[in-house]
Amino acid sequence: MNSPQKHHGKLVDLFSEEIYDAEITVIDGKIFSIQKSSTTTGSYILPGLVDSHVHIESSMLTPQHFSRIAVSHGTVAAVSDPHEIANVLGLDGVQYMIENASGAEMKFFFGAPSCVPATSFESSGAQISADDIRYLFEKKNLKFLSEMMNYPGVIHNNPEVWEKIMVAKKYNRKIDGHAPGLSGANLDKYVQAGIDTDHECSGIQEALEKIEKGMIVQIREGSAAKNFEALWTLIDKFPNKVFLCSDDLHPDDLLDGHINKLLKRGVVKGINLFNLLRAVTVNPVRHYNLPVGLLRVGDSADFIRVDDLISFRVSETYIGGNIVFDKVRGLKEVSEQKIVNKFMANRIINNTLIVPPTSKRVKVISVEDGELITGSFVASLEVSGNDLVSDVSQDVLKLVVLNRYEQEAPSIAFIKNFSLKKGALASSISHDSHNIIAVGVSNTEIAECINWVIDNKGGVAVHDGSEITGIPLPIAGIISDEKAEVVARQYKKINNLAAGIGCHLKAPFMTLSFMALLVIPELKLSNKGLFDGSKFCFTSLYE
Repeated sequence: MNSPQKHHGKLVDLFSEEIYDAEITVIDGKIFSIQKSSTTTGSYILPGLVDSHVHIESSMLTPQHFSRIAVSHGTVAAVSDPHEIANVLGLDGVQYMIENASGAEMKFFFGAPSCVPATSFESSGAQISADDIRYLFEKKNLKFLSEMMNYPGVIHNNPEVWEKIMVAKKYNRKIDGHAPGLSGANLDKYVQAGIDTDHECSGIQEALEKIEKGMIVQIREGSAAKNFEALWTLIDKFPNKVFLCSDDLHPDDLLDGHINKLLKRGVVKGINLFNLLRAVTVNPVRHYNLPVGLLRVGDSADFIRVDDLISFRVSETYIGGNIVFDKVRGLKEVSEQKIVNKFMANRIINNTLIVPPTSKRVKVISVEDGELITGSFVASLEVSGNDLVSDVSQDVLKLVVLNRYEQEAPSIAFIKNFSLKKGALASSISHDSHNIIAVGVSNTEIAECINWVIDNKGGVAVHDGSEITGIPLPIAGIISDEKAEVVARQYKKINNLAAGIGCHLKAPFMTLSFMALLVIPELKLSNKGLFDGSKFCFTSLYE
């Protein structure tokens, strides 16, 4: 037995709903005793925070680099879906995340990706079968079946989808959901399948229906999709039915804060402190049966010390009794990261981006800033050299998706609200298959930006009309091997460059990445063509 550690502070007890001066004794990484104390201290001790749903890959960081920053914001655990890297590398990608996370300071709990590929309407780098999911449960002890985004497959009895659901039930695993806008009888069937969480609610009525039918609503506040403002009142109305999560968080946002930022906002709105804290501690820990401490005798000593209950500024973070962050010593360093990838695309030429003017009237994807759901409308475009071209005056630009896993002609459509006046944006992060996606004013600029991504075997890039600036992403074409501060600095630079050529979106690259996410309506683009997410089928570009 190691020597006892003594911690004094104002303990925030989420079970008795008290705040009192306490002495916490920790022995061998567990809480041995909690005693009320007459010693007064200015700082507060809380259970460590849990992000209930996040794709670590979307931060463009490895789990180790993500953890290094997250623990400084009081996050001790993350429920993570390795869906992104699985779409590139399959089981090898999931194994990469598990191995890398084993060297991280915080606790990662990975799920078995349920939809790789997300749909049959796009090309991904790998497939994960029901047998693969069985292997991940048996051999890797993964905690849950990750978000079942193929909700049409659930509703319409797709055999492969249901086989995966039945595997999860056999191993008594939770099944996470992903069902934007689903309601009525279709929602009933989705819930009856055993799917009991959803992080896609964007409006209060949708969330209320899902809660009333037995689901847990995970209020998401990420870099692109931001739903806290619409849904925060649920926390006090349904204190046991709400979690908080980030889902997708870019590195500059992570440096600024994590789940602790939502605590600060929630207190300002007058949410009951204990309900708010349980949404990021007790609720997800109990739901997923996580080995994460909640500041009780016998629990793992996973807790944080904050300066106050208004800013939630973290001064210390402990996991298993070990201090993993303190504001005096700052952030720890991380060792060199292993590189894995799959990237087969060859450079393209301008002529491959010509759109024949079969009709001048085309269907256009309409972007909503801060939302994953898109709209659609019809626009008339000009023809130049037998090519339908971008129209800056209408803010209708050419959108391209190129298969990165095999040689194939690009798929092309048009999109509104990126507002570029010149140049192009390109990325090998495009949910969920992570083919190359680009938007731009001219074929030349789009092709040059795409070719930069191809030359680097993955990355995000801006063509400002004269030169290209980008971030290489050598790990699976979606993750950097650099630390968060470096990636965040690079990311801020390319966001500023995007703004400089006219883009007004808050998170242009995150938004661009979701323009290939077919499972969220209304109109999206895959490497195989323009896709109507409302009808779940391909549609013609032309009216």
